[in-house]
Amino acid sequence: MLRSMITAANTMNQLQQQLDVISHNIANVNTTGFKKRDAVFGELLAQQFTNLLKTDEAPRLTPAGVRLGVGAKVASTYMQMKQGSIVKTDRPLDLALTKEGQFFRIAVDGDIQYTRDGAFYLSPSANNPDELMVVTADGYAVLNENDEPITVRDGFKDIQVTQNGTMQFIAPNGDIMQTVNIGVSYITRPQLMQALGDNRFAFPNGLNVEDATINLAGNNRNDISLQQYALEQSNVELATEMSELMITQRSYQLNARAITLSDQMMGLINGIRS
Repeated sequence: MLRSMITAANTMNQLQQQLDVISHNIANVNTTGFKKRDAVFGELLAQQFTNLLKTDEAPRLTPAGVRLGVGAKVASTYMQMKQGSIVKTDRPLDLALTKEGQFFRIAVDGDIQYTRDGAFYLSPSANNPDELMVVTADGYAVLNENDEPITVRDGFKDIQVTQNGTMQFIAPNGDIMQTVNIGVSYITRPQLMQALGDNRFAFPNGLNVEDATINLAGNNRNDISLQQYALEQSNVELATEMSELMITQRSYQLNARAITLSDQMMGLINGIRS
């Protein structure tokens, strides 16, 4: 009975982690550019109990003994890179990446991080009061293909962004005042990225970033697929997450019931002994 209680308790602890993952997905169903995560389960260690036969008994058709596990665990959480739906807006600085695996590069405290959230804004530059800097909703600088903050002198009339990520600032007379290429990377190994919150990702220290990313610059810029006046929505499907939530809750209740039954049986056994 004690073994069944331990097995159920271990599994309940891991199911709670899956509930946390599902809850996080549901909470971000309306977050721009959010990528859902799935919990992947693995079996914990199993122990073999041998049940040897007597020499005068007939041989068994099944292997002698029984193999008992000690529960399941969340082996990993897997980020789904599936493309989210595209919603059109009326802001020229709303940019949506329409290819899976591509991320904008941003500067956070001197480090390069990555995001799919293309809701950008203009903010006065700290280095030059006559310049404006393209930033995220949290105020982090958006980088160009050379990993430099995108800045422009004030006085332009319009902003145009091509499909390959070339941003043009149009003067009042219609001339192109400035042209800059937005920094976009293709992440070849997205599962290595660490989620930092606020739709930002980074690679762990010590990892060679060049082994996991491709800077889409030069001839590679034609691989960029970007849409202006649009935002990518979360790829969370609410109906699927609610179904997974109910299944996980039922599994949790089943294991909780197993603990209750084991406790009752142990009480019966102790009562018989007394």
